[in-house]
Amino acid sequence: MALIEIQNVTRVYSMGDVDVHALRGVTLSIEKGDLVAIMGASGSGKSTLMNLLGCLDRPTSGSYTLDGREVSRLSRAELAHVRNRTIGFVFQNFNLLARTSAAENVELPLLYSGVSTRERHARALEALGRVGLADRVDHLPSQLSGGQQQRVAIARALVNRPSLILADEPTGALDTKTSAEVMALLQGLEESGITVVLVTHEPDIATYARRVVTMRDGLVISDTRQEPARALGPAPVPRHVERAG
Repeated sequence: MALIEIQNVTRVYSMGDVDVHALRGVTLSIEKGDLVAIMGASGSGKSTLMNLLGCLDRPTSGSYTLDGREVSRLSRAELAHVRNRTIGFVFQNFNLLARTSAAENVELPLLYSGVSTRERHARALEALGRVGLADRVDHLPSQLSGGQQQRVAIARALVNRPSLILADEPTGALDTKTSAEVMALLQGLEESGITVVLVTHEPDIATYARRVVTMRDGLVISDTRQEPARALGPAPVPRHVERAG
């Protein structure tokens, strides 16, 4: 069953007297529990597509259905609700608060969900345990390696129990060994039933995905399935993560 259905989506930005066609009619379906890598050169449209998938932007035309709900025409408040309850975000540069502990960083998305302090803390500890950082909950980002910081970021993405993880160049700031460990985590999420979509410019990272979508000039130029390489490294995410309702 498809979690994501995009039909003939365009995105046009007006830059003064010039219209920039970032997406030129993209149609894409992504199944629940899939791990998909989106590739393409700078200016190919992959970042624009990721913003649309993350409900951070709206298409100029076309439709976007997420988990059975048409989201392309929702209000800002409705889009914010979808982002908070359905989507977890992972970024290249981690985006952690420097003076805040790992547990407190992970708790942040729950502040916008009306979750009690006790439950926020319990769910943060659970999420950190899933990514193998149960012994680092009180550490500041400066006390963690790059790979550990990205694990905190993944725990933060998981804490609201989303059905979709969007990862924008999640290994871009990491060395080869640590990148493989992060990809092992993302593969573990896929195996638990969470859909993972990642943007990458690294072909070796794309080998870990079950599907590779390549973009150029605002269009999908190839869409292939493959037997994914198995990432080496600890992947403590359990196979049956509780899913968003």
